[in-house]
Amino acid sequence: MPARKGSAKWQGDLQGGSGDLTVGEGVFQGAYSYESRFEEGQGTNPEELIAASHAACFSMALSDVLAEHGHEPRSVETTAKVEVRVVDGEPAITKIDLATTGDVPGIEEAHFREHAEEAKAGCPVSKALAGVGEITLEARLAS
Repeated sequence: MPARKGSAKWQGDLQGGSGDLTVGEGVFQGAYSYESRFEEGQGTNPEELIAASHAACFSMALSDVLAEHGHEPRSVETTAKVEVRVVDGEPAITKIDLATTGDVPGIEEAHFREHAEEAKAGCPVSKALAGVGEITLEARLAS
């Protein structure tokens, strides 16, 4: 499998500086700053990128688990929320909430949730984030 990359450049000090980041070979480019990370400023931040990565990886993993068990999904949509809190005087990612909705014909809700937990355990991004204190999962079928 190929290695994947991202890059970032930061200029200035932490609170007054700013940066630009690139995903892959320019598939996404965005600005980030102290305000976009720790306040409500314009731009993106590392935690949003982690959230998007986790949601994308989990959705793919759940789709795969469902198909392997004979439940071909029409769609799987996931949102991840990454929480940053100050721990021992330093910012840290302390919690990630995953919320997923699957459009999966012929499966019961409880069975869907079991497969969602299996996908959470097997998702490479979930594994990479194993140091996060808490990763929750809410899984439901589309109505």
